[in-house]
Amino acid sequence: MYNTETGLAPEIVKFDYSQHKMYIQGSDEFSLLRPETVESLFILWRVTKKPIYRHWGWDIYSSMERYAWTERGGFSSMKGIDNDNAERLNRLESFFLAETLKYLYLMFSPPDIIPLDKYIFNTEAHIIPII
Repeated sequence: MYNTETGLAPEIVKFDYSQHKMYIQGSDEFSLLRPETVESLFILWRVTKKPIYRHWGWDIYSSMERYAWTERGGFSSMKGIDNDNAERLNRLESFFLAETLKYLYLMFSPPDIIPLDKYIFNTEAHIIPII
C-alpha cells in the first residue's frame, strides 16, 4: 500500500513490477478528492461490518478536513499531497459533494438508511430502488 504525508490519495498511482510496490510520480501528486475509495470502504463496511473499513474512512475524512478544508468553508482539490506543505487548488469537483461526502455520510449512518438489500447505487452514486 502507499501512504502520503497528508493521507490524501493521489490521482494516479503506478506499480513497479520489479520491486512489487506502488509509487506516485511527481506530476501525479495531486488529489481531486474522488469517491472511489470511500465508496469501496462504505460497501465493505456494510457487507462485512468489519470496523477497519470505518476506521479507514474516518482517516480519509480527517485528512480531508485537515488539509483540504478552506477558511471560507468547504473543501478544495489539493496538489503536492506527499508533503506537509500541500497546496489547495481553490476548486472543487462536483462529484465530491455528490459522491464522496455521500458515501462518507452513509458509512457512519445506521444501516437501515438506504439498506443495500433494497437499493443499489449507479456509477454517479444515485440511489436506485431494487424492484
